[in-house]
Amino acid sequence: MSVIDLGGALLRRMDPEQAHRLAIKGLSVLPLPPAPADDPILRTRLAGLDLPNPVGLAAGLDKNGEALSGLSRLGFGFVECGSVTPRPQPGNPRPRLFRLSEDRAIINRMGFNNAGLDAFAARLDRRPSGVVVGANLGANKDTEDKAADYVAGLERLAGRASYFTVNISSPNTPGLRALQGRAQLDDLLGRIDAARPAAAPRRVPVFLKIAPDLIADEIGMIVEASLAHRIDGLIVSNTTLERPETLRSPQAQEAGGLSGAPIRPFAEKALRAAAEAAQGRLPLIAVGGVDSGAEAYARIRLGATAVQIYSALIYQGAGLVGRIKRDLADRLRADGFSAVSEAVGAAR
Repeated sequence: MSVIDLGGALLRRMDPEQAHRLAIKGLSVLPLPPAPADDPILRTRLAGLDLPNPVGLAAGLDKNGEALSGLSRLGFGFVECGSVTPRPQPGNPRPRLFRLSEDRAIINRMGFNNAGLDAFAARLDRRPSGVVVGANLGANKDTEDKAADYVAGLERLAGRASYFTVNISSPNTPGLRALQGRAQLDDLLGRIDAARPAAAPRRVPVFLKIAPDLIADEIGMIVEASLAHRIDGLIVSNTTLERPETLRSPQAQEAGGLSGAPIRPFAEKALRAAAEAAQGRLPLIAVGGVDSGAEAYARIRLGATAVQIYSALIYQGAGLVGRIKRDLADRLRADGFSAVSEAVGAAR
């Protein structure tokens, strides 16, 4: 067991939010060695971004871009930070983060707690070179015109982030998921698209992160709206409000979004619907219950160009990144593929 994985085992014995803060602190100050070079078969391209591998970090771990130096050395192909809102906000009252150990799951109702755009921008200015870093944008809880907050994030971080994610699917900010309806979605995405030419000298990809609780027709509508407004990809998907009957933890009924292993069937169903609707016209990033090379490969074969992980790191440690990549490379070769792109959608 590596030092960092041993540290993760110790953190799992602590209060979840305190452990989270210590993990971010450690990643920001520890002199971690760089990850080994990636197998060339893992190189891929996502919406114009050249990635050394298709395994990314999902938003939520590093909300303020504090640990980019450490995270860049764990072997991720890309790292997504946030969600960040224009103004700092404390988030929801504690306790708001729950570890469902029996289920290898997490429930959170954090409420977009973050230090705001100015602090986030300053940290992106100091990010390590050569690392693909995404900025996950959110809206302040008390903002009435939430679309304006996303535009503000896009404009403030222009030239600093490798890509942007418009997060309209967190269940912990009142009214946010309503933006997934067609009228509000057209307004939001239209304003995002209009802001992009003025926001950067070159076209930076913008992704849309959706909920796993949508039905196929709703996902199809979101795909068409995204294409109409030049969105570059969908992240499928966020946490779920569902509570599977299989959950065993005594904290299973806490309010908030559920992530981790139990969300897998919901995330896979949403990915299938998105892939069916997109028909290759829009790249997809799969997230939710990805905890092994086998699962990463399955999502790619269902239609994902890349995957993201987060909750599985809590239970399996940072070494999971390398294990997923090695297994994924082996599976690609075993099935006769010479690149990740060849396997995308192979199971459809």
